[in-house]
Amino acid sequence: MQYVSLELEEGELMGFIGPDGAGKTTLLRIFTSLMLPDSGSATLGELDVVNDYKKIRQIVGYMPGRFSLYPDLTVEENLHFYARIFNTSLEQNYHLIRDIYGQIEPFKKRRSGDLSGGMKQKLALSCALIHHPRVLVLDEPTTGVDAVSRMEFWVLLKSMQQQGITILVSTPYMDEAAQCDRVALMDHGKVMVVERPSVIEDNYPGQLFSVKTNQMYRLLAELEAYPEVKHVFRFGEVIHMTFNSAKEEEIVPLIKDYLKQRNHEQISVSRIKPGIEDCFLSMMETPQKA
Repeated sequence: MQYVSLELEEGELMGFIGPDGAGKTTLLRIFTSLMLPDSGSATLGELDVVNDYKKIRQIVGYMPGRFSLYPDLTVEENLHFYARIFNTSLEQNYHLIRDIYGQIEPFKKRRSGDLSGGMKQKLALSCALIHHPRVLVLDEPTTGVDAVSRMEFWVLLKSMQQQGITILVSTPYMDEAAQCDRVALMDHGKVMVVERPSVIEDNYPGQLFSVKTNQMYRLLAELEAYPEVKHVFRFGEVIHMTFNSAKEEEIVPLIKDYLKQRNHEQISVSRIKPGIEDCFLSMMETPQKA
């Protein structure tokens, strides 16, 4: 981590978004007192993550990136075990996890190691909530699960937030940013920006264009060689690009002529609204202020 400074609001759903190695897991482990910071400080409310770690662990529910429950125990046994750690019981706090646990309760006698990815995810979340935490910390909870399970998981998080729980969640998936109240975009141990997703998109520098032709395999290199180009990135079946200075009515015909001269056909050039991934890539290529 490099000089990270941010403030979280009680009751919000905060996303930490960035590629592998960005520092998301390290930051969340510091928040949960599982790692000590080399310098600086971090607090949850009035509790210091170093000096008050025992109290912090009573109010935080943590779901690590890898499935870390006991695979030889059944679904029900894992829940009873984690409830006893916090001097409570499944029966006492069943209402806290009813919406989540109810989806896997028919399999409560199955060993957790034999569950599907989505079911493991729901079991881990149930165990993290069993002691009614004030803060829920989730490290890449949707990695490795199918699209339907990802969508269902975010619905569950929204319902948890409505119960007053502050949620910190990390993810490498840029499209999940829209699910968060605010996001921190991270790369190489730095927080590049902390803001609402819509504000980040509205502050995209310049105009963004989508380009597609019948010769996509060489389109990227030829657009990178175009004068005045600022950013060029491949996005699935199209290329996204921005320019140092150009107006839409001027640049579209110029780009089309440029590509026609290089034997491209079926040329499509249009201005588009930037997404979070466009903003992230633009920030990665722009020097950040210390």
